[in-house]
Amino acid sequence: MIRGWYIGASGMNAQQNRLDTISNNLANVDTTGFKKDIPVSKEFSELLLRRTQADGIYKVPGGSCDAAPVIGSIGLGVETNEIYTDFQQGSFKNTDTKTDMALAGEGFFAVQTPAGERYTRNGNFHLGKEMILLTKEGYPVLGENGPIHVEDDKFFVNQDGMIYSKEDNALVDRIKVVRFENERYLKKQGSSLWNTNEIAGAPHIAEGDERPRFLQGYTETSNVNVVNEMVQMIEVNRAYEANQKTVQTEDSMMDTLWSKVATVNR
Repeated sequence: MIRGWYIGASGMNAQQNRLDTISNNLANVDTTGFKKDIPVSKEFSELLLRRTQADGIYKVPGGSCDAAPVIGSIGLGVETNEIYTDFQQGSFKNTDTKTDMALAGEGFFAVQTPAGERYTRNGNFHLGKEMILLTKEGYPVLGENGPIHVEDDKFFVNQDGMIYSKEDNALVDRIKVVRFENERYLKKQGSSLWNTNEIAGAPHIAEGDERPRFLQGYTETSNVNVVNEMVQMIEVNRAYEANQKTVQTEDSMMDTLWSKVATVNR
């Protein structure tokens, strides 16, 4: 019976993690370039139940055999295995703002932060006082030659990310877009930023077919589907209640065991 408490409690913990993830997805449904998280759960190994003390052992020359029949198996609970990011492409929103950009395809803008280079899909940029292209948080957007300096907001960006000034059509820089070996394992840092690690691999500049198309005057919306998230939230609530009832039932059975069965056998 005590095992039932742990099984029910593990299910409640797993559903709580799912609910926290769904809540975060819904909270960022209007965040530019946001990528939803998906929790993955795994079950503990099952325990094989056999009948014991029922004449289930018979002897043979040189040893004995267990003839106890298998009753069945019992699960030992579940746990959250990982929470990974779904990098599926979001839709595009027309802003008609020259400093806004969206990536059509896989890849990340590179930005310079006090903690080092970080990566984002949020192309909602603006010009700072020194005419440097910045993120909403004030981090410089990097070109392949460093922070991007432009004369005004009339610049033009082609589909390859080449920036040209409007006055003399001179090349300013090419926007740095990076890719990773295992993008699934990038870690969120907040403010729509990601950081790499040993599993995700070192960043490399996207070239050729790896390089996404640039859309100037557009931003990428989040890839969160509100309807799907709400449906999953209902499923989580029902699953949580089912596990909760399991714990309550186990508690009731234990109460009966101690208050009635133990009293009779005293």
